[in-house]
Amino acid sequence: MTTEGLPAMIFESYPVGPLQCNCCIIGDPISKKAIVVDPGGDAQKILHTLASHQLTLVDIIHTHAHLDHILAAGELKAATGAEIHLHKGDLPLWEMVEQQCQAFNVPLTTLPDPDHWIEDDAALNCCNGIAIHTPGHTPGSVSFWFEQQNLLIAGDTLFKRSVGRTDFPGGDFATIEKSIRERLYSLNDDAVVITGHGPETTIGEEKHQNPFVSV
Repeated sequence: MTTEGLPAMIFESYPVGPLQCNCCIIGDPISKKAIVVDPGGDAQKILHTLASHQLTLVDIIHTHAHLDHILAAGELKAATGAEIHLHKGDLPLWEMVEQQCQAFNVPLTTLPDPDHWIEDDAALNCCNGIAIHTPGHTPGSVSFWFEQQNLLIAGDTLFKRSVGRTDFPGGDFATIEKSIRERLYSLNDDAVVITGHGPETTIGEEKHQNPFVSV
């Protein structure tokens, strides 16, 4: 992924784990620092991707704390020393990871405590990204915006022609609708959206074609 006049940002995204969450690896080609977003499984595959680009993982960040987005966080931290970031609103879900595993019949996983709380509009430690608090799917749902690359990582807030479920505990449709309308739809129409599951889309497409939240 390139932006005219800027060094290319190292970027890879692929589905991982038992529920095929889209995990993103983002690296700075100059500093060789990297962040991983939503390591929902397949830690060894993620580590191989980092090594193939000669990247040093500094942060493990999460769009939210449903099990399919967090399962490999502890293994990545143990392997790299990277710090775990989460919005505090999702701490109860993080602490219930074992119960989540039981509910979805996946092998039990224990996780270390998060190292840092993600704050709204806070800068990320790589590629000039910022965090955008987008609650509704969960209370602590966060999206990550990389303005220079015109790239949004939306987690389970916004999908291609859909939005995140709000029937789980802590979900609320009015809240997710507000997050999408006020925070995400204010971004560039041609911004590429990496969703939590499934294919990518653009902000403009969803503004006009999303049957749940359109303008």
